[in-house]
Amino acid sequence: MGSDEPLLGRRYQAARPEKAAADGDGDASFVQTCLNGLNALSGVGLLSVPYALSEGGWLSLALLIAVAAVCWYTGLLLQRCMAVDPAVRTFADIGERAFGRGGRLLVSGFMYAELYLIAIGYLIVDGDNLAKLFPGARVGLGPASLAGRQLFVVLVALVVAPTTWLRSLGVLAYVSATGVFASVLVVLSVLWAAAVDGVGFSAPGTTALRPTRLPTALGLYTFCFCGHAVFPTLYTSMKEKRLFPKMLAICFVLCTLNYGSMAVLGYLMYGGGVQSQVTLNLPAARLSSKIAIYTTIASPLSKYALVVTPIAMAVEERIRGAAGSVAVRTLLVLSTVAVALALPFFGYLMALVGSLLSVGACVLLPCVCYVRVFGRPARAAEAAAIAAILVLGSLLVVTGTYSSLVQIIHELTM
Repeated sequence: MGSDEPLLGRRYQAARPEKAAADGDGDASFVQTCLNGLNALSGVGLLSVPYALSEGGWLSLALLIAVAAVCWYTGLLLQRCMAVDPAVRTFADIGERAFGRGGRLLVSGFMYAELYLIAIGYLIVDGDNLAKLFPGARVGLGPASLAGRQLFVVLVALVVAPTTWLRSLGVLAYVSATGVFASVLVVLSVLWAAAVDGVGFSAPGTTALRPTRLPTALGLYTFCFCGHAVFPTLYTSMKEKRLFPKMLAICFVLCTLNYGSMAVLGYLMYGGGVQSQVTLNLPAARLSSKIAIYTTIASPLSKYALVVTPIAMAVEERIRGAAGSVAVRTLLVLSTVAVALALPFFGYLMALVGSLLSVGACVLLPCVCYVRVFGRPARAAEAAAIAAILVLGSLLVVTGTYSSLVQIIHELTM
């Protein structure tokens, strides 16, 4: 099926107002939107896909592709919902269009919770990788002291806190091209470590399938493709909105190739011993490892403010004055530091985000909102596809969330 063929059939075309589908509302070119889309889908999930593959086994690579296809499809469903009404410009607007005020609150809740936990994940990633680069680092604070990962989580928070105070994030937002480049650079650095620096591709412990750990693998795979909160913005920003399906397909194909490459490389290199962030396995003394780790550290530093700001703005709607804004954002940073120190389990935390919040926001809600806006799909194949996505997605929410929580609780009680 070509990208110009309406995936949702003639019924959707008949219901779509021409005004909503008209090009020219936005100012972003096709290439610019592709870069923004790639950056939205390229995140710290790249570090955890080898661990996800080790959890699920080689055959779970098929699930990575399946998750990408489902998330691409639900991204198209969001676009169709937006095309009904030109006033609908955000994911929260889609929720309100479908279910009223309650729908807006539900969608916003999922989005803000997901962003909050992603911000925590950024602190954990930088804390872990800086501790690898500078082992033994310690700072004394009177009778108390901070060392290792805890020290670097606090230091990273001190660095990013001022960036969250900015009311305009125009400079910070212009990172799409560098973000995409950084993701590719990390993969190439890991490949160099294996092929040139002597790590090799024959680690023991690989397996074909681990059925009992598939929920964790699926949660991490889903987390990799959780860019749906940004898709409405990408759609409204495009000059040629009719090219949105093609743009989305390109972004998902390229990101799936990048994620798949990293998963295979990391699993071949370290087998069952791969850590929740593959950079933690790399030999720290090698130049390729340092490039990968420093690139990994830089990305969260540049994106932390971008994911925290929407949450802060939601709180600030009822608070006036710059002092109030700074206080809200500082407290928000402090709360993420507290959680990052209390739950330093990146893999399990991101699996929880993927299983509960990413599946909810990126898989279930787009389908539910679409059915609510358009009614039952006219085509039997599409109705069956949406029903299957809803059933399997709900199953993953239950099993993946339970598995992740059990693993987190187990780590806390050890």
